Amino acid sequence: MARVPKKRKAVDAKVDKNKLYSLKEASSIVKTINTTKFDASVDIHIRLGVDPKKADQAIRGTVILPHGTGKTKRVLVLCTPDKEADAKAAGADFVGLDEFVQKIEGGWVDIDVIIATPAVMPKIGKLGKILGPRNLMPNPKTGTVTNDVAAAVNDMKGGKIAFKVDKAGIIHASIGRVSFSPEKIAENSHQLIDAIIKAKPSSAKGTYLKSVFMASSMSPAIAVETKSLMN
Repeated sequence: MARVPKKRKAVDAKVDKNKLYSLKEASSIVKTINTTKFDASVDIHIRLGVDPKKADQAIRGTVILPHGTGKTKRVLVLCTPDKEADAKAAGADFVGLDEFVQKIEGGWVDIDVIIATPAVMPKIGKLGKILGPRNLMPNPKTGTVTNDVAAAVNDMKGGKIAFKVDKAGIIHASIGRVSFSPEKIAENSHQLIDAIIKAKPSSAKGTYLKSVFMASSMSPAIAVETKSLMN
């Protein structure tokens, strides 16, 4: 049996596994149970009462977190030459088309978000097998296929994130860093949860928010009370 380090035991003791914490409490506790030496990500995991196999229950969407994620996103804009200046002025890290399509075909995916204009989508459709599994494929539903590339870049750099329910009916999202104040963690969490609640399909019956857990990198998970969140 693996030996549990004293530091981990001390951290585990701060979280009652049989208790449901308020979002405010969880946002404070998550800062005290971090054992990493770096500014760890604070993540939220939300199990929904939906059947992702049904098209109308495959929940997905976007939300702008009021305090961002604490991570600077590397943004690639794939567009025609007439849109390049707008993308660069808005702060895109990479702008172009053919050269980046070739780089991606060669295995380059050192980016966090790809934004594309509708006109170039036929050229990048063949990249679906590479970008799809990494959630990098541009999609109109997430605002990453648009002619207003400047606005899209500003949104992504400003804290816009995409969320999508997985095959198990769970949404996983990063909503900040342990260096954030408890208030910022809570406000970002509320913004995401509110967006997910608004996306509830009419066909979903029974309990919608089945469980919510918050955790930082390599920390124990904190169970959050869900009834108040629905209100």
